[in-house]
Amino acid sequence: MSSLAETVVALGYGVASALVPIVNAEAYAVVAGQRGGGHALVAVVVALALGQTVGKLLLFESARRGSGRLAQKVAERAKSGRAAARAARWTEPIRRWLSRRRTALPTVLASAAVGVPPLAVVSLAAGTAGLRRWEFAVACLSGRVIRFALLVLPAVLA
Repeated sequence: MSSLAETVVALGYGVASALVPIVNAEAYAVVAGQRGGGHALVAVVVALALGQTVGKLLLFESARRGSGRLAQKVAERAKSGRAAARAARWTEPIRRWLSRRRTALPTVLASAAVGVPPLAVVSLAAGTAGLRRWEFAVACLSGRVIRFALLVLPAVLA
């Protein structure tokens, strides 16, 4: 496969893996690293990270635009106390970190690079917390590039 075709496939795979949890971008990066390719591998890593960022921006925007309706549904479900308490226990700390300027970007960057907290959750919470779109995108892209580059590095060095 040509390097341009492989880059386009990596971009599409990145978007798919950002939206469908069973599609694993990390596995794709490791397999691409095993095949090698120098400059083509760099393009695949960047395309995969860019695709993931585009997918997470879709989640971010959907949460931003639907936060009013989401809050209404959560309020309706709050009547069943146990489910609401469980959801609040997981989402409230992330939302609190993302609402402060000095902790928002490090949280997104750590989530994108390490995976803790999960980037899908952080994407949704960042959309409702009012984080700027471009800041989220830059932190997400940077973290994903770091993550995928570290995954292919052992194969490149071998």
